[in-house]
Amino acid sequence: MSKINQIVRLKQVVKRWRHRSSLAVYVGQERHRFIIPTRFLNLPVFITLLNKAEEEYGYQISGGLILPCDVSFFRNLLHVLERNEREFGTLDLDDFVTMFNDLNVDEFTCKHESRSFTPLLRKARV
Repeated sequence: MSKINQIVRLKQVVKRWRHRSSLAVYVGQERHRFIIPTRFLNLPVFITLLNKAEEEYGYQISGGLILPCDVSFFRNLLHVLERNEREFGTLDLDDFVTMFNDLNVDEFTCKHESRSFTPLLRKARV
């Protein structure tokens, strides 16, 4: 996706929540609701998640913003960004996946049968 399309899409999303400092996003197959600061939408990790959401679900004008991400991964992502956005705000999705895997701490991992970390959902239904 081109940078122009990313900017247009982000502006459309932010315009809907212009006067709010936070917005709700829905994560995972169970659509767990999180409230995030709108400024997070400009971070590389969220731009990548928005791109993944568009690939997974298409672009929807109405309804909530759904991110195809594992709930525990997203919870840990928010925890890290809320503690130190300045240091970690420049990281992309792949950087966070690597960081959480390298930490090898239960609260930062999602253990599957293959013992690998998979933050994105496989073709979840909307």
